[in-house]
Amino acid sequence: MTRSRTASATHAASGLLVVDKPAGWTSHDVVARARRLCGTRRVGHAGTLDPMATGVLVLGVERGTKLLTFLVGCDKSYRATIRLGQDTVTDDAEGDVVTATGVTDPDDLLVALPGRVAALTGDIEQVPSSVSAIKVDGVRSYTRVRQGDAVELAARPVTVSRFDLLATRTVTTPDGLAVVDVDVEVDVSSGTYVRALARDLGAALGVGGHLTALRRTRVGRFGLDQAADFAALVAAQTAPADGDADPATATAPVTAPSPLPLIPLAEAARAQLPVHELTEAEAVRIGHGQRVPSAHHGAPGDPGDPGAPGALRASGMDAVAALDPAGRLVAVLDETGPTAKARVVFETAPPR
Repeated sequence: MTRSRTASATHAASGLLVVDKPAGWTSHDVVARARRLCGTRRVGHAGTLDPMATGVLVLGVERGTKLLTFLVGCDKSYRATIRLGQDTVTDDAEGDVVTATGVTDPDDLLVALPGRVAALTGDIEQVPSSVSAIKVDGVRSYTRVRQGDAVELAARPVTVSRFDLLATRTVTTPDGLAVVDVDVEVDVSSGTYVRALARDLGAALGVGGHLTALRRTRVGRFGLDQAADFAALVAAQTAPADGDADPATATAPVTAPSPLPLIPLAEAARAQLPVHELTEAEAVRIGHGQRVPSAHHGAPGDPGDPGAPGALRASGMDAVAALDPAGRLVAVLDETGPTAKARVVFETAPPR
């Protein structure tokens, strides 16, 4: 996909900003800085990445925030490294080690590894990591863990459609423990915790496991090839350090803000959703809050490529991009019935 429009930080356009999140940044940090870069507070994201993780983070800007609803539930892809031989309290490298069994016979472990991976592939029941944002009696699970509470979360159904082993290597930790690092690639449904996969793989092998590296490579149909280097975007902004400072009185040189690679609304929606090409009359009717005949009612899935990675997991056409003859995104429609109803309207019709 090519970006057909750029936006300056001095003028907030609408669209999606797909970025490659650096390590050490929270998703909230990225949103906060993106608000400054885009010159608007209307910025949100389509799925949290832990501070340790890097990779694809999809941001919605201005009216683009309305599209995020239809991206949150999309499948995602990751590259990760799992360390077998140690458990941590957080199931990743940011937590303290709680058990250190080590791997006494790497050859035996490697023989058993493919079978244990296969058992964690497909439709499974997964217990989320206790250090997660899931609420327990109104309190985030990670908050309860930090308070010293014992947290037991219920298993939930998730789908691991791909769990590929890429490489393995035996490593000795600084304290002399022999462990095995496993590089993997996974495609998972929304709500799947990759660090829980690492934990469960280690448990199945009897040695414990946790995640030491995580990189998200895809959200829906937006991949790393479309992601802008967020650190580079930040560095390119040469405005004064104090965002509220008057450039006229700034001591450092100030140049014009760099353009941001926003993906326009229509292009973003067409990439992710099935499309209903509207007539001019239908576009006006939808803009006035009226219904139009469904174009996809009864279709088995995305008419373009229902099996493509990132296709929506939906029982019907409950999210269809409606474009007018000029190519503008008018609305996202629910076409599960014979007449389409708008879920979100982007272009309202002028008063009659």
